[in-house]
Amino acid sequence: MGRNSQNDERLRPVDLARGHGLSTQAIRNYEEAGILPAAGRTPHGYRTYTSLHAGALRAFLALVPGHGHRTATSIMRAVNEGEADEAFRLIDESHAQLLDDRRTLRAVESALRDLEPTTASEPAVVSGPGGTFIGPLAEKLGIRPATLRAWERAGLVRPRRDPRTGYRVYDEADVRDARLAHQLRRGGYLLEQIAPLIAQVRAAGGLEPLEAALSDWHGRLSARGRAMLTGAAELEAYLRKHG
Repeated sequence: MGRNSQNDERLRPVDLARGHGLSTQAIRNYEEAGILPAAGRTPHGYRTYTSLHAGALRAFLALVPGHGHRTATSIMRAVNEGEADEAFRLIDESHAQLLDDRRTLRAVESALRDLEPTTASEPAVVSGPGGTFIGPLAEKLGIRPATLRAWERAGLVRPRRDPRTGYRVYDEADVRDARLAHQLRRGGYLLEQIAPLIAQVRAAGGLEPLEAALSDWHGRLSARGRAMLTGAAELEAYLRKHG
């Protein structure tokens, strides 16, 4: 594979596939999707590839970890169709999304630092003796009361009921859990991922269990950033070869 990619020797689908642990059908699928340029054909109709196709395959596989399969496909298709500016726009969007994710992570960490002492002293949330009702809490978080009810069904918050009115009453721990859920949802976590984190916070009586999740989040963002650099290098090499 390495020797063939240095010249214009004709490559078979299996030659491209073998070096990346792919099937020959995957190579054909990539060509049909526009990820690879159109293959040449032998007099008998068999596909033949060159070092250009090998470079396209390397670029695509390097782009996937940082940009995702769908965006990487669109980038390669744009390049192969001569629309380099569209490819650059897609890359810019991925970088903007990564930056936004980093800002969200910082917002979550800031919220957790704010939550560390207590949330009971916030007068904007407290609306009754011993806790707050659903309306004021939803307004404080900038969400709808229906969202808090959905979080309750998912086990993220566990308000008690006022024995006289039947209204939901959120105590200090409930407000803390609601704020954590709100920030983690903004960070892209699903309800089923948030529920065990909040359960751990309740069991531990604090926010320490979230440290591992935040560390993992940092790691994933860093891995995406580095993968984007690797993808950019391979794409640049392909662009030079593509002309």
